[in-house]
Amino acid sequence: MTEQLPQAPDGTQDTRIADFWDAARGHLGWGKLDPVMGETVDGAVAPPAWSFGDDPVAADALLGLVLEGRKTATSTALAELTAADAPLPRVGDVSIVLDSRGDPRALLRTTAVDVVPFDAVGDEHAAAEGEGDRSVAAWRREHEAVWRRVLGDAVFSPTMDVVTERFELVYPTTGSAPAVD
Repeated sequence: MTEQLPQAPDGTQDTRIADFWDAARGHLGWGKLDPVMGETVDGAVAPPAWSFGDDPVAADALLGLVLEGRKTATSTALAELTAADAPLPRVGDVSIVLDSRGDPRALLRTTAVDVVPFDAVGDEHAAAEGEGDRSVAAWRREHEAVWRRVLGDAVFSPTMDVVTERFELVYPTTGSAPAVD
């Protein structure tokens, strides 16, 4: 996954995320003050916003699979999180998924997280990622290509750690989402 925080021309956080968060928050069963809180009411902030993949085409295609209900899992090389100084996802985390234009399109809640070697990712996880023929062989081929491109050949290894994450689509619910261009 790629962290992206759209910015308005004046450098402030894009209001699209705040507006989406206002609409989506109620689907979590939370009140306005229950989520991430600062010291004041004004400190309540939207969860992290990011897009799938490492290019606009992948971002929209993978988001489309989520909105269809076919994709309920993702994976990230632990090296990517380490390089970005990003924490591991945790069960219960929520996040906003953006399309290739930076528009917020989905609110996800993490339901399971595991760290496993690349070559130990199994059939069930590969199928849950919803891509291609959903086989582990295809998953390994595609993810190896991406991680060799993103991390470099020297970093990729069949035994490198991969963070596998399962999630549920909280908002919009499957079938109610507008089509991804």
